[in-house]
Amino acid sequence: MPLSQTFINHVRIPENNDWVIFILLGCIFLFIFMMNIVERDANLRDFLLQKYFDASNNLPSWVITSCVTALTISVLLSQYIPIVPKFVSDLHLFGYKLNKFGFTFIAVVAFYLIKSGLGFLFYQSIGDGRKWSVFYFTSTKFYFVISFLLIILCVTHYYFPIDRNEMFLYYLYFAGFVFIFKIFFYLFHKNKILPEKWYYKFLYICTLQIAPLMLLWKLLFF
Repeated sequence: MPLSQTFINHVRIPENNDWVIFILLGCIFLFIFMMNIVERDANLRDFLLQKYFDASNNLPSWVITSCVTALTISVLLSQYIPIVPKFVSDLHLFGYKLNKFGFTFIAVVAFYLIKSGLGFLFYQSIGDGRKWSVFYFTSTKFYFVISFLLIILCVTHYYFPIDRNEMFLYYLYFAGFVFIFKIFFYLFHKNKILPEKWYYKFLYICTLQIAPLMLLWKLLFF
């Protein structure tokens, strides 16, 4: 009997990660669709280096890139979510309950929608609305690159023998580096996408970059 119990304790149930592959393939398909149809057969170099006045279909490219970013972030973070809040788990959509991935994805999408909406209102309120389209055009390039890095991290996380608990700390370092780099990218980009006055720049970074990120972290991990 003790031998059988020892055997049972060492049985490892294989983890089914097919859902990860389907999501990542969907993300890659979205990017292929964007480059071939939305961006009219643009190659990677031309897409990343194109100028605002030479570009077309900026809004669809921004939406597609945002969707891919939200999906890949959710795939990577969902396994670290401690619990799905009761008010969320009690919701039923077409007879299904939200799991950790669903909860994370909805939270990330809501985060992007609210941040984008407030960003639009911010630019309109300071009388610099013309910069908003230049802003999301420029940020699309940034998140396009980040999305590919996230896809690589997702593949490594689910299909390579790594210590996932230890990797979480490295993911935090990676997220911190990306966030700081993004702030400098926005501040010093040649398109001058942030408001000209320094106090508006400070207000934007504090209220529309740092504060929403802290709220998302609190929602997911506390």
